[in-house]
Amino acid sequence: MMDFEYTSEQLHLRRSVREFAEAELAPYVLEWDETQTFPLEAVKKAAKLGFLGVVFPEELGGAGLSYVDYCIVIEELARVDPSVALIVAAHNSLCTNHIYTAGNDEQRRRYIPSLATGEWIGCWSLTEPEAGSDAAGTRTKAYKNDGFWVLNGAKTFTTNAHDAQVCVAMAVTDRTASHRGISAFIIEQGTPGFRPGKKENKLGMRASSTGEVLFTDCRIPESQLLGREGEGFVDSLRILDGGRISIAALALGTAHGAYDAALQYSKNRRQFGRAISEFQSIQNKLADMATAIEAARLMTYRAASKKDRGEKVTLESAMAKLFASESAVRICDDALQIHGGYGFIKDYPVEKFYRDVKLGTIGEGTSEIQRLVIARQLLK
Repeated sequence: MMDFEYTSEQLHLRRSVREFAEAELAPYVLEWDETQTFPLEAVKKAAKLGFLGVVFPEELGGAGLSYVDYCIVIEELARVDPSVALIVAAHNSLCTNHIYTAGNDEQRRRYIPSLATGEWIGCWSLTEPEAGSDAAGTRTKAYKNDGFWVLNGAKTFTTNAHDAQVCVAMAVTDRTASHRGISAFIIEQGTPGFRPGKKENKLGMRASSTGEVLFTDCRIPESQLLGREGEGFVDSLRILDGGRISIAALALGTAHGAYDAALQYSKNRRQFGRAISEFQSIQNKLADMATAIEAARLMTYRAASKKDRGEKVTLESAMAKLFASESAVRICDDALQIHGGYGFIKDYPVEKFYRDVKLGTIGEGTSEIQRLVIARQLLK
């Protein structure tokens, strides 16, 4: 039997996140976007509510909630500002979760409490200029020297790169072993030879900093190896299974924000003597948008529920991310179209949703990669 109802606690969580987003994010969304300002104060306030440590145990400073709860948080943040949702998702799903999943007890005790409470912001560096979807083509290297690891190389498209105190990065430790020769490392802000590089000037998600992470003879203790040597890329695939659920939730929230704006606009905008919501062409768009949102929600929360039960979610997370992100792109396009010329100007929120939403089909594995993952799972 499948239960499609939220618990009373989850309904309360949704209301709480929505109230926070509308009070603490909504008034500043346009300003942050235009100035590309990382909303540190708002992120710190989100941390006090447990949003930066949603799925981590209370004894490590986390909120001790489920992945379904986590999706609620991301969805509601994205409904108001997808940039903030992305900051929170990358911090939780990627950096902190990699340390929690692959780290030893000492690493968990050292890093999780400060990350889960928002004292520190985390980033996660896998992609390189020549290694995007082909992450096994990683060129950043790490070698042992006198009790230290020495890292050299460059990462790109790292979310939170310029605002993080902790970075989890992948580097090649055995070139002969292909993807089994890539290891993960924890690097702290201020480590000599480690610094953020170029900050990207993006189409959307502009309040979320995305940029390079550079290593130049960066020496870190051997204890900063995260997980087993040579298992960093394999662990990354496990991390991405959960991360893709959060991106599906982010796309879902973005779509819902655009839909809400379009629905309200259609009721207020009058043409030919009546509200445009009375025209069948507009009603058809709204019906399709609402239907796609509900379908995406079911797929996303099904994947989250399976993860909460400890089941493998490679197939479900890829399907959820693919469907939710591609549906969200169409929904935001229709929402802008319903607004007509007003959708093309920054006075209305759909202009930003339209720019932000595209990242969902690219980040944490493109739609093409999701189809590849899905096909491989089906053909096993």
